[in-house]
Amino acid sequence: MASPAHELDPALDKDGVRLTVDDAIATVTLTNPAKRNAQSPALWRALTEAGRLLPGSVRVVVLRAEGKSFSAGLDRQAFTPEGFDGEPSFIDLARGDDAELDATIAEYQEAFTWWRRSDILSIAAVQGHAIGAGFQLALACDLRVVADDAQFAMRETSLGLVPDLTGTHPLVGLVGYARALEICATGRLVMAEEAVSTGLANLAVPADQLDGAVRDLASAVLAAPRDAVIETKALLQGAQHRDYEAQRAAERAAQARRLRDLAGLGE
Repeated sequence: MASPAHELDPALDKDGVRLTVDDAIATVTLTNPAKRNAQSPALWRALTEAGRLLPGSVRVVVLRAEGKSFSAGLDRQAFTPEGFDGEPSFIDLARGDDAELDATIAEYQEAFTWWRRSDILSIAAVQGHAIGAGFQLALACDLRVVADDAQFAMRETSLGLVPDLTGTHPLVGLVGYARALEICATGRLVMAEEAVSTGLANLAVPADQLDGAVRDLASAVLAAPRDAVIETKALLQGAQHRDYEAQRAAERAAQARRLRDLAGLGE
């Protein structure tokens, strides 16, 4: 993993998002620390584009952020009548019909979906605040390594909204229904220690060790053969949708593919 990421020539650098690629590791960096990496539709489109630009050599994608906060959530300008320049305001969106509104939200969600692709493993490096959309962006990744000052909160319900950027499914999967409901309904802060103890985060480290811990985790992932990681990730992703017998069958099929590949008998 290149350190720091900005020493590499960026494959993308716009609207608060920078993508750099160093062989098997890509780094997506949120680059608007002055606004605590607040999110907007333009940023979401840039994140979607970053996913589409990943070369086939990439196995691990690291999501990080400049400044003291990972992401303070949705830019509050979205709630003003003017909205963002060149974008429909949320008030304008609300005036549209159901199909238009659904299509717009689906487009926004694309920025949050590609991180769980089976051919990559994504790691969010979270420091400071990860609020609302910032929390959901961290949840979009496969793994989360957090600084000891990390603070998660799902504030959408407190604003009269719901979390709609793909965060509800992974949150329930990680911490369970009751705790997920309590976190969302109250909008309270989840600190680093609780995040680790509940499974929301994989590891918490002092802030000055965050980049190093993520590098170590990425290196450990890269030490395993790529196809085995891909198959294992697919098995684990599917486990929550299969019953026990179906999961056993999926394991057998995946292992048969691996054995044939190792024996040089794969298709």
